[in-house]
Amino acid sequence: MQEGMSGASEVLTGRREFADKSMFPPSGNLLIVDDDLSMREMLEVMLTSEGYTVDYAEDGSQAIQILNKKTFDLIISDIRMGSVGGLAVLKEAKKRSPETIVIMISAFATTETAVEAMNNGAYDYIPKPFNVEEFKKTIRNALERKTLDREKQALDAELEKTYHFGHIVGNSSRLVKIYSTIKQVADTRTNVLITGESGTGKELIARAIHENSGRKDMPFTVIHCAGIPETLMESELFGHRKGAFTGAVESKEGLFEASQGGTVFLDEIAELTPAIQVKLLRVVHEKVFKRVGETSDIEVDVRIVSATNKNLEDEVIAGNFREDLFYRLNVIHIDMPPLRERKEDLPALAQHFLEKFSKEMGKSIHKLSSYALDMLSKYDFPGNIRELENMIERSVATASTNIILPESLALSTHKQAQIKEKESGAESSLHVEPDIPPEGVDLESILAETERGYILKAMTLSGGVKQKAADLLGISGRNLRYRLEKMEKSNNPPST
Repeated sequence: MQEGMSGASEVLTGRREFADKSMFPPSGNLLIVDDDLSMREMLEVMLTSEGYTVDYAEDGSQAIQILNKKTFDLIISDIRMGSVGGLAVLKEAKKRSPETIVIMISAFATTETAVEAMNNGAYDYIPKPFNVEEFKKTIRNALERKTLDREKQALDAELEKTYHFGHIVGNSSRLVKIYSTIKQVADTRTNVLITGESGTGKELIARAIHENSGRKDMPFTVIHCAGIPETLMESELFGHRKGAFTGAVESKEGLFEASQGGTVFLDEIAELTPAIQVKLLRVVHEKVFKRVGETSDIEVDVRIVSATNKNLEDEVIAGNFREDLFYRLNVIHIDMPPLRERKEDLPALAQHFLEKFSKEMGKSIHKLSSYALDMLSKYDFPGNIRELENMIERSVATASTNIILPESLALSTHKQAQIKEKESGAESSLHVEPDIPPEGVDLESILAETERGYILKAMTLSGGVKQKAADLLGISGRNLRYRLEKMEKSNNPPST
């Protein structure tokens, strides 16, 4: 079936020579499944020139026969093909090899078929016509992600033998180095200072240090230094004797004493007053303290892990933090990167929160669409992981399908403006000078297919709501209905 196409030259927009081999790693076994000969040939030329090993099938039946004999890293399959379509190929491929990446393509993509494909494990669905460079990028990203997933599984298996990092999610190079530091220092008595912006997961690092140490069966006490009133701070930390002050009707054990043998996590350490800093210095240096109103020392064996979103060295220079205390707390320094600097961890983090909240809310939402992930990747997340967590929680709560689509993300006007600004810059940087061969081109066909691609993608992003799709395209709803009717009349695809 030709799917209303006059050839691959009309399907692939922005076509140019496939010479930039740096775009792909030169490896991978790929299967092309399409009943359009010109499309198969075009994809085969493009992918083999990029260094891939390529097989092809003329229809779904032949593809399934091939899958009985061979496993592929990635499959590119048309959706509509005779009696055995692309969805059947997808299901068979995933049944035989769940790790195989499947990308669906079609000139007649609809929201229903797209969602069904994603629900059955498709990595992405791409309407024809598609931009060559964007298509190559999608394939490259898919294979790179598969490689990273495989490496992370191997890393996790190795770490799991002796170390467990709790709820820390990610395999970026920055996090791998932090994992290594945790491994080295967890079972020592050394004090650790964790720095990073709010919402980066500093408490998770502190917990991982404790849980991988010999103190793991003893208390892990979190003290939010900014959340305790100054007048109560000393009593909360070190306890007090009965009658030591008005309201002290009985003696009380402080948090340090209650943490004997364990770990004390001092969050927002920069907020401690100078008076409390002096008393904390004695605990850090001499391992002793006095309860409020008592004269005898109490010995304490605790490991201190501190955290701050401020630059403590600047606080020392400004006279807000004791230099001697700073050096005793900052024996080992771990700096947590903001989410915008570890975007490669975004898919894993989003999936982690998706599974968490789906379970909590009793929903069966199992993945984010590639378009939703792409939208998230264009946002800088000033609130870091905490902001992403809140966003995914809202999305799960409001989602009406079992896949998170872009409209389910409920982005604020500010977030949408930031994303649009980035998209605008990306589009200008990705602009490709059109290539006109000596024999010329059919401009009307190219424009018609380009329009078809934008309309189908807008309909997918809008969940099939025509007015939303029209808004995305910057046209009226009436204009969109006219164009959809024109597409239907010009194509009149046969039923399968």
